[in-house]
Amino acid sequence: MTDPAQSDAPPRRGAESPAGRVPWGTICREDVVQAAMRIVSAGGYEEMSIRGLAASLGVAPMSLYRHIRDKDDLLDEVVDRLLARAWRPAAAEDDWQAWITEAASRLRDFLVSQPAALHVYLRHPVAFPAAIDRMNAMMGVLRRTGLDEERARSAYGALHTYTIGFAALEAARAGWAPDDGDAGKLARELAGYTATGQFIEGLRYLLQGISSHPGATGDVGT
Repeated sequence: MTDPAQSDAPPRRGAESPAGRVPWGTICREDVVQAAMRIVSAGGYEEMSIRGLAASLGVAPMSLYRHIRDKDDLLDEVVDRLLARAWRPAAAEDDWQAWITEAASRLRDFLVSQPAALHVYLRHPVAFPAAIDRMNAMMGVLRRTGLDEERARSAYGALHTYTIGFAALEAARAGWAPDDGDAGKLARELAGYTATGQFIEGLRYLLQGISSHPGATGDVGT
């Protein structure tokens, strides 16, 4: 006869788990982050849930909270890792206009192509490692133009907010199609303001302003 006390005892760590579940304690934060990265990279971040992630890992939903604070905490780390792969320009840093233009273009492309990244950037100031590395690199390039610290920070802020704002507007209009008629023609013309060429043109205006500061060096190409 089974001892009732034994039958009610909690399972020992490492004991066999229910069907479909991995043993308790066999996942870590890295497993959770990697599972989330697969979903985000495939464009499914909006449908991603703690319950769905847990199911894909074969654990109970509450098990994930031993490794992450919440979904936003998880998205921050996923976006940080994806940004680290995407932001660094190939242009030489001594060609500061080309380097800054490519750095801004890469961030814009990243935000438009990764809805999870745009969500994170619009939700709060982004200060995770890859974003800080990018900021420090941009600040270094701007300081080498002859700008002092205050002006370099101001220039970075203008470039950064322009890039995020442009990407947000572009992404929001991605599925838009104009109506026929005169209003539609005007709308198509206005839609050009969120095209790649307009983004680069806007950057050129910003770079001209930066280069006009006393002490800054280098002409912005046409």
